[in-house]
Amino acid sequence: MRASHADRERAVDVLKAGFAEGRLQQPEYEQRIGRAYKAQTHAELQMLVADLPQGPVPQAQFMPQRPMVPATFMPMPMQMPAPVHTNSSATGALVCGIMTPVTWGLTAIPAVILGHKARAEIRRTGERGDGQAITGLVLGWLAIGGWALFLLVFVLAAAVNL
Repeated sequence: MRASHADRERAVDVLKAGFAEGRLQQPEYEQRIGRAYKAQTHAELQMLVADLPQGPVPQAQFMPQRPMVPATFMPMPMQMPAPVHTNSSATGALVCGIMTPVTWGLTAIPAVILGHKARAEIRRTGERGDGQAITGLVLGWLAIGGWALFLLVFVLAAAVNL
């Protein structure tokens, strides 16, 4: 999934905190900041901050005075949402639907089949592409309806001329 400006800023904040805590040296910090601002995806950002804590880490000065017991608090790593893909059948339905005028309607039936298949898969898996599937369906059904109307007029004209 593509990263937004806000996602980049969150990663930069984590890097700044890591540098301020002494977890990163100056050259590495500068290199990671540069890569963070150039990152295009969430995965690239996650790689930059994977070895740093993603939240507050308890400091010894803030812990209550009691015998030295190791702190059990571990910050949760920044969770990136799983990428959502576009359904390939939906893309195929759209392409077949767009190609119907060029192919004299030969791709209309595949557009309808792929469109119905894609909508079922999208409902089941939550992928993207519902608009593409619907567009492919509409274009496919329009081409099929156009050919049906043409054949009906042709048959009626042939019956009248008998």
